[in-house]
Amino acid sequence: MVRVFRRTLGWAAALVLLAFSLSAQAAPLRVGITQIVEHPSLDQARQGFIDRLGELGYVEGVDIVYDIQSAQGDLATAQTIARKFQADGVDLILAIATPTAQAAAHIVKDIPILITAVTDPVAADLVQSIERPGTNVTGTSDLTPVREQLELLKEIVPQARRVGVVYNAGEVNSVVQVELARQAAASLGFTLVEATAANSSEVLQAAQSLQGRVDAIYVPTDNTVVSALESVILVAERARLPLIAGEADSVAKGALATLGIDYYKLGRQTADIAYRVLQGEDPAGIPIEYLNDLDLVVNVAAAKRMGVTIPDSVLARADQVIEE
Repeated sequence: MVRVFRRTLGWAAALVLLAFSLSAQAAPLRVGITQIVEHPSLDQARQGFIDRLGELGYVEGVDIVYDIQSAQGDLATAQTIARKFQADGVDLILAIATPTAQAAAHIVKDIPILITAVTDPVAADLVQSIERPGTNVTGTSDLTPVREQLELLKEIVPQARRVGVVYNAGEVNSVVQVELARQAAASLGFTLVEATAANSSEVLQAAQSLQGRVDAIYVPTDNTVVSALESVILVAERARLPLIAGEADSVAKGALATLGIDYYKLGRQTADIAYRVLQGEDPAGIPIEYLNDLDLVVNVAAAKRMGVTIPDSVLARADQVIEE
């Protein structure tokens, strides 16, 4: 009788251990998402990431949980978010945009960090090289075809000579793009006129400073400016200045046109890399990837408001034409 009791007790203990083991295995992965500011492009990158991981078998709320945080454009807040993720011991961090990626990479060294919407990961000191990051950071870059975007401006507005560019000189990603614009401008017959804004409240004033000085405006994928893009659009419409943007969501909001990347697709591509990391690959050896699938997007309603006629040659090859 005692022997049977002991045997029963032994089986009970084994079952408890098995149940504990299974519950531990069933615990969902925890992913911290940090985003410098909320605007359509960055939101799309985040959603593409979540959707694609769902397709890869990580069902939200079951296999994986997300802690989504926005720094609201504040670098100190971005650092606080990074420290929170480190203290929480999340399994993976998705850092959206250069400032939040820099904050996460500076603070967190022992958790894989996936980046997206980062223009130049090397210049931002996030990785050692594009081909081999050499750190706990990998992911995707949103480096836009700056020269091709200015060529599009020239095709739409061939008489333009002076092009204003609005950007935040404190954002590494923007500095990189403006330098590319400087290099392209001379060969395209443009003079670049720069106007900077340190935060979103300064964007309107920066855009207004270009009135009477330029024939068109160019806005790269600058987080500060895009978060306050309505201010630039207002100036462009009132002054009848063509506005070329760095990405498609800005065109949907009222810019004239772009040849740019789809941030939702970029987020999905980042999730494919994250899946490899979750399966055991070392991020240090996974190259940074670019999205080569560019979309030509034009907004004919915005063109009317800015007094521009979009050439048939542009409309004919457009991937998307916005009419309202």
